[in-house]
Amino acid sequence: MRRVLTLVIASLIAVVVPSAAQAKPDPSAGKATSWYLALGDSLAAGYQPGVGDDRRGGYVGGVLDALQDSAPKAKLRNISCSGATTTSLMGTDRCDYEAGSQLAAGVEFLKAHKSKVDLVTIDVGANDVTPCLRATDMVTCALTAVATVERNLTTILGELRAATGPDTQIVVLNYYNPFLASWLTGPAGQQLAGLTSFLQTLLNNGVMRAAMSVDADVADVATAFRSTNTTPVSSPFGTVPTNVATVCAWTWMCSKNDIHANDAGYAVLADTVSAHLP
Repeated sequence: MRRVLTLVIASLIAVVVPSAAQAKPDPSAGKATSWYLALGDSLAAGYQPGVGDDRRGGYVGGVLDALQDSAPKAKLRNISCSGATTTSLMGTDRCDYEAGSQLAAGVEFLKAHKSKVDLVTIDVGANDVTPCLRATDMVTCALTAVATVERNLTTILGELRAATGPDTQIVVLNYYNPFLASWLTGPAGQQLAGLTSFLQTLLNNGVMRAAMSVDADVADVATAFRSTNTTPVSSPFGTVPTNVATVCAWTWMCSKNDIHANDAGYAVLADTVSAHLP
């Protein structure tokens, strides 16, 4: 188990290591006829190991492309911050915002463009829960963390909804489970993979309840990543459960011990969000 926890703890570093540089304002801002506002953590920032953040790439870039099919002049404003938690998003984190926080910056932007924002996306909460993998009592820690995520995300979404125009769509992403990769390390890792699946369900249920509080759509990333499908399949790592093979194929977890999506994974996230567009 010590070996497995070492893998998990090392992967947690990837959540907080990415560059904290904040996106610069789009020079074409004055020409936009509609907007897409993206908030969240390193997934919204399009982070990949060895590359860093790409706020016009990742899943956000794919969603923008899909949005422009119906709104060709739509522009992107991505204010996400790698390492963000639901608490830091409402207060101080590694990124600088003139408004004081990522949430305040989002609300300010929405109020300034009230009738012109077509879409808001947000993913946040995983960084609240992953430290529990180092806790002595993982489940108790996770229950507390998920309660914090649900409470904070409900507040965050409430403030965003109050600042939007009546036609603005809000889409909240739930999460895949990168720690399924621990299954590859043997019996102890397989036990850990099962436990993290339980924690994933707790987190995503909290995200869903928060989204429902403001009538936001939920992009079901967990299902897209086949999170509960344990049917054995062939993979470069041998015969493994489908959910493990999927995480290995669509994230850097099995090759670089990094929890973030790769290009294929970000494309899946983009498609999952885009499926909710009108």
